[in-house]
Amino acid sequence: MADIFSTDPFRRFLWRAPIFQDWSGSRALMDWIETPNTHIYKINVPGFGKEDIKVQVEDGNVLQIRGEGTKEESIAKDAIFHVAERGTTTKGNFCREIVLPENVKIDQIKAVVDNGVLTIVVPKDLNAKSSKVKNINISSKL
Repeated sequence: MADIFSTDPFRRFLWRAPIFQDWSGSRALMDWIETPNTHIYKINVPGFGKEDIKVQVEDGNVLQIRGEGTKEESIAKDAIFHVAERGTTTKGNFCREIVLPENVKIDQIKAVVDNGVLTIVVPKDLNAKSSKVKNINISSKL
């Protein structure tokens, strides 16, 4: 049986299978806002600083956001957790991949993390581009 992430054309927009068991348990929840001049991605990254997050463009148009957590060192080794709902022993890892629209300026992408929210601003290329549609002539014989 094929994995949903290997057959679904929108797999890059969703969570990557090896990192997330289900979609609802992730901390890296995202909003995507489009304005006339930009695409803005806001991603929850609680507990992560800019040194823990890597943002890059792969394959020419795939925005990859990766967070790598570290163990919390301030807890004594002989401490006993009675409740651990915040995930205090580790920040965990996350990865999001987003296929960017065609009309963006890859070289002008900016990112900032503030108060547990990573904001990525992707400017649009407002210059008209030639159509990628190619008409194919139809004949009666090959």
